[in-house]
Amino acid sequence: MTSSPNDLTDQMRERQESWRRKIVEFTASELARPAENSRRAARNAPRTIERDTEEATGRMRALLPRVWLRPLIFGLSLWVGIFGGSWATMRWLWTRIPARIETASELDFDIEEDRRTLAQMELDTCRIARLKIEGEQAVVLSAGTLDKPRWNWRERPAAKLSRE
Repeated sequence: MTSSPNDLTDQMRERQESWRRKIVEFTASELARPAENSRRAARNAPRTIERDTEEATGRMRALLPRVWLRPLIFGLSLWVGIFGGSWATMRWLWTRIPARIETASELDFDIEEDRRTLAQMELDTCRIARLKIEGEQAVVLSAGTLDKPRWNWRERPAAKLSRE
C-alpha cells in the first residue's frame, strides 16, 4: 500500500476534525456545568431566602425580650433618680424653710428689742457720744446743753476732754 500526499492530507484533516469535535464537546460540557449550577441555584434561591429569613426572624424574636430590657432598666433608674432626688429636695426644703422663717422672726424681734434699748439709752445719756475730733478726744452732747461750744459736730455741741 502506497500512500499519496492526498491520503496524508485527508488523514490530517480527519484528525483535526476529530480533535476539533472533542474540543467543542469538552467546551460545551464545561460550559453546561456552570449553567446547570446557575439553574439549580436559581431554583433553590427562594427556598434559601425563606429559610434565611426565618432564621433571622427567629434570632430577632429570641433577642427582642433582652433588647428592650436594657432601655427599660435605664429609664426606670433615671425616673427613680429624678423622683427620689426631687422628693429628697422637697423634704429638705420642707424642714429648712420653716426653720429659716422662725429664725428670721426671732431676729426681727431681737432687732426691734435692740432699737428700743438704743432709743432708751439715747434718752438716758442725753445722746452723749465720745469721739475723736481734729485729733483730740471730745464728748458730743445733746443739742442745747452748751450755750457757746468751742466745737460743733453735726450741729451738736462738743467739749474737749483733758488728759489730766
